[in-house]
Amino acid sequence: MSSITIATLPRMSRDSLSALLSNSTPSKLAIIDVRDSDHIGGHIRSSIWVPTSSLDVRLPELLRTLKDTEKVVFHCALSQQRGPSAALRYARERERTFGEEEGKKQEVYVLEGGFVQWQEKYGKDERLTEAYVEDIWHEY
Repeated sequence: MSSITIATLPRMSRDSLSALLSNSTPSKLAIIDVRDSDHIGGHIRSSIWVPTSSLDVRLPELLRTLKDTEKVVFHCALSQQRGPSAALRYARERERTFGEEEGKKQEVYVLEGGFVQWQEKYGKDERLTEAYVEDIWHEY
């Protein structure tokens, strides 16, 4: 059984992710957005949208396509439930599929504060955020 838990999944700050996005090649970093209908109004540039409801179906595809990616960052709106849960399922399935040693070659993170905190600082930055609609986020 896997030793990975929600508590042991590392968190990544929005500033660290911003720096990685600015300096990494796409093959080294993947951002997985597991928001559902709350995906409307913007997303982190280059992120892959995998609504929570489709994660089980898309997990084998993600494992294949992200096999050699160095860092994978999951997030939802606040990264309190859906993001950490998806990251945990992905990390455990990766370990189960490829073995514990291979599983550890990839770093899996949860974005601290999710898209809500991301958009507070980087929402208007078109280099980092796509399709941003400020009015949708104004209430946050």
